[in-house]
Amino acid sequence: MLAGVLKYISVYLLSAVKFFGGPLVGVTMGLSFWATLCLTIAGMMTSVFLFSMIGSAVHDRYVARQRAKNKPMFSKKNRRIVSVWKRFGMSGIAFLTPILFTPIVGTVLATVLGVSKSRIMLHMLWSAVFWGLAVTFTLFELSHLPFLQFLK
Repeated sequence: MLAGVLKYISVYLLSAVKFFGGPLVGVTMGLSFWATLCLTIAGMMTSVFLFSMIGSAVHDRYVARQRAKNKPMFSKKNRRIVSVWKRFGMSGIAFLTPILFTPIVGTVLATVLGVSKSRIMLHMLWSAVFWGLAVTFTLFELSHLPFLQFLK
């Protein structure tokens, strides 16, 4: 019983921190498609909710640490993020969050760029559903292939 609960908790928590980890662990631990998908989406959205509430504070602390280390504010990575923002807006940030950023970084980024909490939640939800379906389905369908046998 406890082992089963721990499986669900691990998928949920891993998805909150690193999105792709949830489906990978769900398939590895033998959870069902729907359980893995729902826990992955729930994990990401929990992270999005929490960090949309405290995103500005996290960003301010990060900036202070970077300044204390005398690191440049506008790195190559930061410039790319700003160009994605200018070109695609919140939809672009939400789309890229699970694959390039983590749910935490994507949410803090959107908060810092001035997006309302309701828009962040809406866009991150469709992104979590889209990427959750895509990754979970792919892993479940391809887990029988020889080079993915470590998943079983």
